[in-house]
Amino acid sequence: MIYLDNQATTPLAPEARDAMIRWLDGPDGSGFGNPHSPHKLGRQAAAAVEAARDHVAALFPAGGTVIFTSGATEALNLAIRGTGGKGSVAFSAIEHSAVGDTAKDAGPHKVLRVDSDGICDPEQDIDGAVRLFAVMQVNNEIGTIQPTRDWHERAKQENALFLIDAVQAYGKMPVAGADMLAVSAHKLNGPKGVGALWVRDGVKLREVQTGGGQEHGLRSGTLSPALIAGFGAAAKLARERMEEDAAHAEALWTRAREHFDGWTLNGSDASRWYGNMNIRRDGLDVARLMSDCRSVMFSAGSACASGSGRPSHVLKAIGLSDEQAKSSIRLGWGRYTTLDQIDEAAKAILEAAKDQELWG
Repeated sequence: MIYLDNQATTPLAPEARDAMIRWLDGPDGSGFGNPHSPHKLGRQAAAAVEAARDHVAALFPAGGTVIFTSGATEALNLAIRGTGGKGSVAFSAIEHSAVGDTAKDAGPHKVLRVDSDGICDPEQDIDGAVRLFAVMQVNNEIGTIQPTRDWHERAKQENALFLIDAVQAYGKMPVAGADMLAVSAHKLNGPKGVGALWVRDGVKLREVQTGGGQEHGLRSGTLSPALIAGFGAAAKLARERMEEDAAHAEALWTRAREHFDGWTLNGSDASRWYGNMNIRRDGLDVARLMSDCRSVMFSAGSACASGSGRPSHVLKAIGLSDEQAKSSIRLGWGRYTTLDQIDEAAKAILEAAKDQELWG
């Protein structure tokens, strides 16, 4: 099996797994304590949570608070629903549905245009008052990097808050400045089921789910020391390896571009994360291609929208027709992908695509 779907999720780093085991132990290991309990086991678990929080915070800007959540979707909901003020939520046309659907449900909203390269221009006209801008740092489907610094300045000019979905950027590059940043552990070789919302000092939020008042009174629910320890270990490792991992991703990108030089790239070829390649070939039957390449794990788009039958809203937003969108595939590699795997995967995909052309 060759895994090329790292935008959907990433393999668990051995270091993260090792960090989790200690806090999954039963009575003999004494690692099962509730971190909100006042006794010794609880205090030990709480100490593990805070140690991990420091590692997670080290990948964020200074001057903010890390609030642990069940993942980026919950973090984004807290950011969008937990901020008040008059005006709408303005989000880019290529945001993840966790932003788009939540903003639409939360009240007045506006969709910000993107160009054919998948870049959202911060100079575009926006009618009416905006209370919150949401522009992701790296797009999960086409890998484009947005001008988030300029969008942050635009938000300040509009007296609005600025939220970044940093899921695909966190641990891979320095995250951009913002009022709030949402991340998920399983996108940087950590465990599923845990994420975080970083909130800049001075930003006021209200809780959107009531209960025990854990996590600064903003996110109720018992924290999982095991998941959070794994998150912290993954964040620490990502920080240590950031330059090395980025260079490795770019080397794999260069090799893959050589193999697929006759295919059309979706999105900018310059302003992007080089661990994501979304490409298309006219007339390609992607469902058949995936069936013919069972040993290669790749995607036709966001895993969250798979099976819907609808063309990708991201590819539609950059101007692709339904037919072009449905003839696109996404290849995503990471720390544990090798050049040999890129060669083998490309050979399998190209041969299957050629068979389609021969046999129709």
